[in-house]
Amino acid sequence: MISASMVKELRERTGAGMMDCKRALGETDGDIDKAIELLREKGLAAAAKKAGRIAAEGLVCTYISEDMKTGSIVEVNCETDFVSANEEFATLAKNVAIQTSKTTSTTVEELIAEEYIGDKAKTVSGAVTDLISKLGENMSVRRFGKFSIENGIVQSYIHGGGRIGVLVELSCDKQDESLSRIAKDIAMQIAAANPLFLDNTCVDNETLEKEKEIYRVQALNEGKPVNIVEKMVMGRVNKYYKEVCLLEQVWVKNADYTITKYLQEESKKIGADIKVTRFLRFERGEGIEKKVEDFAEEVKRQVAGK
Repeated sequence: MISASMVKELRERTGAGMMDCKRALGETDGDIDKAIELLREKGLAAAAKKAGRIAAEGLVCTYISEDMKTGSIVEVNCETDFVSANEEFATLAKNVAIQTSKTTSTTVEELIAEEYIGDKAKTVSGAVTDLISKLGENMSVRRFGKFSIENGIVQSYIHGGGRIGVLVELSCDKQDESLSRIAKDIAMQIAAANPLFLDNTCVDNETLEKEKEIYRVQALNEGKPVNIVEKMVMGRVNKYYKEVCLLEQVWVKNADYTITKYLQEESKKIGADIKVTRFLRFERGEGIEKKVEDFAEEVKRQVAGK
């Protein structure tokens, strides 16, 4: 019997994909050393050698169904912007976005174990591994999201050639052709202003209390009397909401409007309430520690090694 711990160990030792490791262990009756040899024979070792390298470049891709009722967003990473611009890498990312829109998977591990829509003879993981071997860089499907709605639409926006991607869901009981434009405006707002929450009810208590404590200390350090510090804290909290909550942000296309006011005006025009129900914003490589290369030092090392 092939246990999860055996698959984990083989993955750690080779860097190969989970399903590739599982199959290799099955073919070698659970012998890890033989499984390593098998992975090498199948050409997966070349990919394994690259698995430890930092992949912080890549593309954020989105997909919207024809009826605009379903949409998906995915981040697929590689090591350099050269590979980001490669047509085969772009095709892989687009296919994974389409696959995400149809999946029932809830984790990346489940998604990459699925049959790949671009080649049914492979899993998504297998397709990634094959491209790693071909293009010579580490790659990974990092994260994904999917929205579906009956009364309303899903829309997306890509900025900077795949550097930032946004998926937004609007609810509305009336189907109107203007919804697509409105949703695009909201998606562009999210890309530009990077809200962290939909509205102030979505701000969790831990985050709010941390902010309050920062403002409290700031006010005391400014020498403000204790009896007015709490009023100052609440004033700064309200300012914080306007910065991080989408519906309270100033609309980037018209500073006379907040997003809430913009939606209210558009709702009046079509005769039905338009609401943003949820959104996702992915920025390529965010949170990944990038390795900074010093080109001059690299040349010096090469010269010294001769």
